[in-house]
Amino acid sequence: MFGFRSDGKRIKNIDPLMKLVPHIMPERNDAMVMSVYDIDCTGMDEYIFKRRKEGVRLSYMDITIAAMARVMGERPRLNRFISNGRIYRRNLIQLSITLKKKLKDGADETVVKFTFKGTENLSDVKAMVDKEVQANAKESAVNDADKLAKLFTIVPNFLIKFLVGTLRLLDKWGLLPKSILEVSPFHTSLYLTNMKSIKMNYVLHHIYNFGTTSMFMSMGKEKYVPVVVDVDTKEFGVKKIIQLGCTIDERICDGLYFGNSIRAFMKYMENPELLETGLEAKVEDLK
Repeated sequence: MFGFRSDGKRIKNIDPLMKLVPHIMPERNDAMVMSVYDIDCTGMDEYIFKRRKEGVRLSYMDITIAAMARVMGERPRLNRFISNGRIYRRNLIQLSITLKKKLKDGADETVVKFTFKGTENLSDVKAMVDKEVQANAKESAVNDADKLAKLFTIVPNFLIKFLVGTLRLLDKWGLLPKSILEVSPFHTSLYLTNMKSIKMNYVLHHIYNFGTTSMFMSMGKEKYVPVVVDVDTKEFGVKKIIQLGCTIDERICDGLYFGNSIRAFMKYMENPELLETGLEAKVEDLK
């Protein structure tokens, strides 16, 4: 309450215009900015093939998660959120994904939430992702998010509406219990969906008004596109790319900062060997 929350610290030393923007655009769906990025797969494919010969099986998803964790460790303004008109720096770097337990229409879904320091290397991230996915992909597996969802839906519909409304109010004033914040997939730095896993193109997904998620990223299936190899001779070639759809709450940082952050992210995606070494220390945000 009064600007204090268990999942973040209020930023006070901030540009006056940035401080005003959350009152001009009070909801996240007022402030959604959507963009699409083409990622050259050449560097990832070469690196994945090299590591496979060493007995390590990596995926585009592993590299994407590691790249985002690294960028948020280096560029902390991406890890902000807005609540009740105030701008906060998040205490943790967290990433949520929805996991389909089987690729069948009637199969159950669950949500997995990863917590990073921002200093991890690619091997650290892969180990964490593999452990959580294997634990939660079993049909019999029930995690804390599943238990919470079941608890809130065993009552009649009108009570569900009341309970969710109560959660919204508590969250607005920073009174939501820490135990709920820890398992809620909607209180996270980034929500990532892997459309490639179901052979679909990227989507430009909304970000939720409930919770504190400031970014939503969607990874589409790879495809081959024509490219200009030599401008002088007008020689054309073919390149394999994946497309990422990204939606961000524009109130957390300015366009230049976000643009430079995306360029850093694409650098890591196209050169994943840069992620082999961990970050010495996470960069801290304003206070």
